[in-house]
Amino acid sequence: MSNLDEQDTNVPGTIFISTALGSHGPRVKWYPDRAGRTLPCLIVSIKVEPKIRADFLQNPTSRAAAAKVIAWVRLNHDALLDFWTQGASWNRREVSAFLDSLRKLT
Repeated sequence: MSNLDEQDTNVPGTIFISTALGSHGPRVKWYPDRAGRTLPCLIVSIKVEPKIRADFLQNPTSRAAAAKVIAWVRLNHDALLDFWTQGASWNRREVSAFLDSLRKLT
């Protein structure tokens, strides 16, 4: 897993990415500040056409960020899905290469 901040994505806040966790499908979580297991977040599916799966913030900040998070997931869809399905077996160098390959919003 990794927490990506605005410097990594050009999306304000933090995007949490991980390999497959639990029984839910591929997704990322967005936090307005730092990520935290018990903190409310916006959840976006990792699909060709990403969608909001849940918005536990439900405020103007999360609504404004949603379009940017969706655009960022769309831009990195293939890499994020590969990490979701295969990343748990990757070594440090493979994870670093993956993180370095992620594209920022322009």
